Amino acid sequence: MEKRAIFGGKALPYLLLAPQLLVTLVFFYWPASQALWQSFLLQDAFGLKTDFVWLENYRDLLLQRDYYRAMGTTAIFSVAVTLLSLSIALLLAVQADKQIKGAGVYKTLLIWPYAVAPAVAGVLWLFMFQPSLGVVSRNLRALGIDWNPLLNGNHAMLLVVMAATWKQISYNFLFFLAGLQSIPKSVIEAAAIDGARPVRRFWTIIFPLLSPTAFFLLVVNIVYVFFDTFGIIDAMTGGGPSKATETLVYKVFFDGRLGGDLGGSAAQSVILMIIVVGLTAVQFRYIERKVTY
Repeated sequence: MEKRAIFGGKALPYLLLAPQLLVTLVFFYWPASQALWQSFLLQDAFGLKTDFVWLENYRDLLLQRDYYRAMGTTAIFSVAVTLLSLSIALLLAVQADKQIKGAGVYKTLLIWPYAVAPAVAGVLWLFMFQPSLGVVSRNLRALGIDWNPLLNGNHAMLLVVMAATWKQISYNFLFFLAGLQSIPKSVIEAAAIDGARPVRRFWTIIFPLLSPTAFFLLVVNIVYVFFDTFGIIDAMTGGGPSKATETLVYKVFFDGRLGGDLGGSAAQSVILMIIVVGLTAVQFRYIERKVTY
């Protein structure tokens, strides 16, 4: 017979929830409400006068061509980083799940990049691909490739995509490996006895059972690309050259902190939050249908 723990007193559940609720209110809802209120205000250049302008900041923002360019850059960047980080991490997890020699060392080395801060990861990749001093850049020049992310926007975008992907692979690898190890080996062995080849076993048995983990990582990676890649872009390119790597989250910082447009940057942060929430809702509405629980 199952035994249940029964707590006397109706206030105990609320006391247990209070710390987490307090953290959520202080670090999420309060800043979000402040950003929403700030998006309706307009300050002068010296910060001495504040006017309530209602939706004027949003109207001016939606008339800027650079803002739509940042949207396009963010879309390309997010799709590239999400697909690459998920696919590479899944491939590495499948290989690590096999009985191979030195698997412990192999798994440990793959986890290490997750401990690196985004800004540090950006600096490391910038050192390797720096046009005049980078080790990789020298080899590219020896092959006749004129690599220069400081002047070429396509090169800069490729560089930040590689750095952001490398930073996120470890996180995805951990969850994919845990998901693979939770799949019963008897199911896979039964399919092998029936004559199913490894590729067929993966797509018909392993991947469907791994779909909840894949769906969770898809949502997390979208949020990562939209918000947590700021440090990488700021350390590597600063949104350049010619705003070729300026994403929405970096434009919020650039216009607000460097440009002094607090109302406009607040409006951008509100729109960015709406975009991320909308993308998450779409994923739960349409993609989750294909998840096998």
